[in-house]
Amino acid sequence: MRIFFRDDTLTISMATSANDIDDWDSLNHMTLISEIEKKFNVQFEFYEIMDFENIGELVNSIQTKL
Repeated sequence: MRIFFRDDTLTISMATSANDIDDWDSLNHMTLISEIEKKFNVQFEFYEIMDFENIGELVNSIQTKL
């Protein structure tokens, strides 16, 4: 996340959401998801992508897919 948003000062936790990061808009959300899919070799359904409310939900989904 720090690399993606180019901000070494970001504090990321399982509760971190898009509302906590100024640059996390809808375009960056989709780009981030795409990068995560490539990195972990997973695919998210559209409804999953739109339902992620925080990093914890994203992490849990990745773990389930692995």
